[in-house]
Amino acid sequence: MRELKYAILGLLNQKSMSGYELSAEFESALNEFWSAKHSQIYPELKKLTQEGMITYEVAISGHVLQKKIYTITDAGREDFLRWLAEDQPISPTPKDVFRLRVFFSGELTPQQRRSMFEGHLAQHLARLSYLRQQMNKFDTPPGSSSPEIGDYLVLTGAIMREETTCEWLKKCMDLAGI
Repeated sequence: MRELKYAILGLLNQKSMSGYELSAEFESALNEFWSAKHSQIYPELKKLTQEGMITYEVAISGHVLQKKIYTITDAGREDFLRWLAEDQPISPTPKDVFRLRVFFSGELTPQQRRSMFEGHLAQHLARLSYLRQQMNKFDTPPGSSSPEIGDYLVLTGAIMREETTCEWLKKCMDLAGI
């Protein structure tokens, strides 16, 4: 299935955007659970245009800079909402290089193992701090019919994920006696 297709349709369902603005959304709003590079986004925009899921208008920015502003079509919105309502099976467990390293960490010295865990914990604590700062954009939790509810729910889950990961790393260090 072309999940990138639905990520783009979902973003364009919220508002019309240029390819650059879509890329920025992947780097900000979606970055905790989905990623896409320019080299993936632009070919998908071309496919979606050919399929009639989106259209674009050329806008002039400044004196000569042209940019395409993409808009979802009725067909694109229908396809997106149909996909959104489907029940999906759980995704397979993603590959995790750090956990693979943990699996084989018995080969390290205690000092090497401690360094490995402390470095990883520091990264997750920094991410947790960033996520908590992101939560400040909400004065109060949005209502269930608010367009912001999805962002709030995903951000809440990302914070919980990082908190749990930090707890797990600390427990690993305790259990390994480091």
